[in-house]
Amino acid sequence: MMFTGIVEGIGKIEKISKNTKTRSSIQMTVNLGKHAKGLKIGQSVSLNGVCLTATKLSNSKCIFEMIEETTSKTDLGNLKPGDIVNIERSLKAGARLEGHFVLGHVDGVGTIKKIETKPKEVQVWFELPKNLTKYVVKKGSIAIDGISLTVVDIKNNLASVCLIPHTMEKTNFKIKNVGDKINIETDILGKYILK
Repeated sequence: MMFTGIVEGIGKIEKISKNTKTRSSIQMTVNLGKHAKGLKIGQSVSLNGVCLTATKLSNSKCIFEMIEETTSKTDLGNLKPGDIVNIERSLKAGARLEGHFVLGHVDGVGTIKKIETKPKEVQVWFELPKNLTKYVVKKGSIAIDGISLTVVDIKNNLASVCLIPHTMEKTNFKIKNVGDKINIETDILGKYILK
């Protein structure tokens, strides 16, 4: 599956519990609202930039299963009922690619260090895991909690992005604070070039 990093909206986590059958995975129930329309079991959805599979559906509520790899390598393991997540449905064949190629395979978790509110934008500085700094370049693409953004500046293991008012309104960044964790996926093209 592939995504573009153009978040369609937000959803609310309703329940997190152990899978009673396997006990080796965690089930997360998310109210997708209008974004559940047309969704089928087995299809992929990006939640905060993590590609997950819909396993059960009931109206606007969807259950996703997460294994230990997902909960330990992304910020989804820290979420709780009531938390808000960014939603993007997978890219349809022939659809326009508005952001950049986003796979939903999170490379690491960063921490927000500074939020600067400016007249027409919000600049967010975040700490990168050291193993990801080689993949992040000024003016390059990056996905933060599933949002396709452009890297504005880099200082050692800190990087910044700017969010326009539309992005602030449509994503969970409107409730983010300094110290919050974020899922980071670096640009797949940069990874291939370095390899």
